[in-house]
Amino acid sequence: MNWWPEFLTIALVHLLAVASPGPDFVMVLHQSIVNGRRPAIYTSIGIGAGILVHVCYCLLGLGLLISRSLLLFHLLKLVGAAYLLYVGWHSLRAKLVTPGVVDVASRSLPPSAIQALRIGFLTNLLNPKATLFFLSLFSLVIKPQTPLAIQLGYGLYMALATGLWFSGLSLFLTRPAVQGFFRRFGHWAERAMGGVLIALGIKLALVSRS
Repeated sequence: MNWWPEFLTIALVHLLAVASPGPDFVMVLHQSIVNGRRPAIYTSIGIGAGILVHVCYCLLGLGLLISRSLLLFHLLKLVGAAYLLYVGWHSLRAKLVTPGVVDVASRSLPPSAIQALRIGFLTNLLNPKATLFFLSLFSLVIKPQTPLAIQLGYGLYMALATGLWFSGLSLFLTRPAVQGFFRRFGHWAERAMGGVLIALGIKLALVSRS
């Protein structure tokens, strides 16, 4: 059987979803502006890894359980919202740095590779809208007769494509010209990102299953 039409439909739907602004996009933007290229790329890889978890539990049927259980769904979205609020609050507390003065005591170090991976992974994993997206994809777009190996291949593609997309975005956002633009606003850019993350956290807390 020819699986290419199904794969192309999945690729198109996934592209539209990953390109739309959301927690993943804002987190990569935040990492790029505040911490630089390396943490942003590792965060992007973590986001792609989070996709694999969504794919696995959808294949196991757990995604349907989460979507139908009011308690589990609300628990997931509240934890995800709390995580975004936590990161956003720390960004809002960014201190004003006087040009030419380095305050070593108050200056926070960029996250390590493991920490950046964890940030991206949790941002994607704790997004209930991602749960609903993959559940819809695997129940409405992918046919029941599609072999499990093919479905897993779809998942691997989406994880790889997501990681590459956000890694490319990280490379663009950390170009000298782009970084120079954001540096003109200094800590205010970080505070703005914090405000956006908090707004997303509140919005996430209000997400319904419909």
